[in-house]
Amino acid sequence: MPLSLADRANLIAPSATLAMGAEARKLKAQGIAVLDFALGEPDFDTPANIQEAAIRAMRDGKTHYTPPAGIPELRAAVARVYSDGQGVATEPAQVVVSNGAKQAIHNALMAVCGPGDEVVIPAPYWVSYSDLVKLTGATPVVVSTPESAGFKLTPDQFLAAVTPRTKLLMINSPSNPTGVVYDRSELAALAEAVLKTDVGVLSDEIYEQLTYGDAEPTCFAGLHPDLPARTITISGVSKTYAMTGWRIGWSVAPAAVSKFIGDLQSQETSNPGSVSQYAALEAITGPQDSVAAMKAQFARRRAYVLERIEKLPGVSCLPPGGAFYAWMNVSPHFGRTLGGRKVTDSTSFCLTALSQANVALVMGSAFGAEGYARMSFATDLETLEKGFDALEKFLAS
Repeated sequence: MPLSLADRANLIAPSATLAMGAEARKLKAQGIAVLDFALGEPDFDTPANIQEAAIRAMRDGKTHYTPPAGIPELRAAVARVYSDGQGVATEPAQVVVSNGAKQAIHNALMAVCGPGDEVVIPAPYWVSYSDLVKLTGATPVVVSTPESAGFKLTPDQFLAAVTPRTKLLMINSPSNPTGVVYDRSELAALAEAVLKTDVGVLSDEIYEQLTYGDAEPTCFAGLHPDLPARTITISGVSKTYAMTGWRIGWSVAPAAVSKFIGDLQSQETSNPGSVSQYAALEAITGPQDSVAAMKAQFARRRAYVLERIEKLPGVSCLPPGGAFYAWMNVSPHFGRTLGGRKVTDSTSFCLTALSQANVALVMGSAFGAEGYARMSFATDLETLEKGFDALEKFLAS
């Protein structure tokens, strides 16, 4: 008799962003020029000083096991980022370095959530949040935040969603997929609501250094002296330093939670890549010129994307304050026939755009919000121009 899957196999689905990327690659393999705006990955090379640090680490023989929670130097450097830069007193023991921020989120949820618990997730949300919660046995409680409210969770919405079973609130600012950045007063109001309850917070701040205009990131744990004891902060080097493939993220949590996360990681994966850790150490402690240069490029692309969206018929977009995504409202096209195919929802819109216009976007339904499509502008202006030209022709078909 063949092996059967455990029941938890029914709890998760493949990442929609990776699935759309895979569909795009299939077309590329057939010789079709695909304009791919599906993946959330900076298109820049990892800065040279970081690459050199990795080479030095290899030449110095730093290619063996490290402590499961990360090398002491990197944990101390991350702790300084929060102690000195965010005003949140942090000890190295509170930091666990993981194989990317996604594993850090999984570890954090495994540490504090279990069967019978509930986790409040504002929608639109990053595609993996809900499934990672389900894997712990907990239940995601999705709270829709409408475009009219700037896609931001209000204190009243949060309090209305809280039950005796609520364990965590997950928040993401700057946000994937919307690019929304909560300002400090909005987060402070949410923090005040959280402190009226026994609920903890998982704050995903992976895009914290990629903001535009007047938007500024806020470390949630730094909003009130009582918050560090009930907040798990997630971040990493992937987005800020164009290091997605290096797989280095981290969690900052109360010491007891971090102790468990480190123990869990020791059983699951052992340490993150040793060479990658030394590269991340250089990223955090070395020159930051590359961050400013990359951010300036993203700002130019953002301006171009917003200009072109204004010219797309039946498409609108709330200007993103951070990250590198345009969250486009494409619902006016539902019910239309585009490129000879009937469009009924965000999935059929994106699949039709891919097959008929060779433009890869990600359907809003994957982020818990029907009616939208996410475009990543983490690519060059020439590709963006070609993409919008193709979309204009597609939407006029």
